[in-house]
Amino acid sequence: MEKTLLWGIELIKSIQTIENPVLTVIMKVITSLGSEFAYLAIIPLVYWCVDERKGVRLGVTLLLSAWLNSVLKAAWRQPRPYELDPSVGRALEKSYGLPSGHAQGSLTFWGLVGSWMRAPLGLILAIGLPLLIGFTRLYLGVHFPSDVLAGWLLGGGVLVVYFLLGDTLERVLSASNIRIQLLTVVAVAFLMNALHPEDTSLGGVFFGLGAGYLLMQAKFPFSARLGADGQAAKPGTLAIRYLLGLAVSTALYLGLKKVFPSETSSSYALFRFLRYGLVGAWVSAGAPWVFLRLKLVGIKV
Repeated sequence: MEKTLLWGIELIKSIQTIENPVLTVIMKVITSLGSEFAYLAIIPLVYWCVDERKGVRLGVTLLLSAWLNSVLKAAWRQPRPYELDPSVGRALEKSYGLPSGHAQGSLTFWGLVGSWMRAPLGLILAIGLPLLIGFTRLYLGVHFPSDVLAGWLLGGGVLVVYFLLGDTLERVLSASNIRIQLLTVVAVAFLMNALHPEDTSLGGVFFGLGAGYLLMQAKFPFSARLGADGQAAKPGTLAIRYLLGLAVSTALYLGLKKVFPSETSSSYALFRFLRYGLVGAWVSAGAPWVFLRLKLVGIKV
């Protein structure tokens, strides 16, 4: 492994021979397309304004992929390149290196989004963008080539499981009553936290998103495509939905962080779960309910 890491640092140094300030800014912008903030902005957009079913599928798949990545990072505890050679560091990260979360997440996320689009845009998003994001991780010196390759392999594996089993699992759950569905969401969230108690945020979002979606489907099944008049929603209505929903999401995310216990508290993990759970529930159920009351969205027929 040591030889592989040393070879990786040499490759990073070779890539960084093309470095210049403008290119570094461009690389940081591109790499942000594989960050959690990009996903937090795009998943609600899909869910509220494009297709609620695709939105929840995208969110659940990405959350499970991110959870797997976090578990493996904690298990392998591999350093970042700049921790072995500070000269290659162009950015800093808080977590361990292997596997690359940006590589895995971008292939999972953009691979799924790209599959819904026609070529060539679909291929660019599904293949080209994850490759480019992986390259930026090497350029910035935050991942070894082996980290990026492992991330791509895991992301590809998640997509294979999704395409092979996604429809079947959804049909099985849809055939069950809502109590069984909710218990399934609770059980998965519990396992996510039990197997990776170091970070309860992903389990929290999964619980909030999943439970909220099920309750929304049972009580007020909105259609992201429709306006209150039952016709296709107008661009202005979609923009109001998105900006309003995102404003509340941001307020919950930042506001609850301020008022909930800090990392030094013994109850931090619980309140972190609650904070992320409330954000997930707002996205899947709270925002659609508000949109219905404001006549910004239509009900499925």
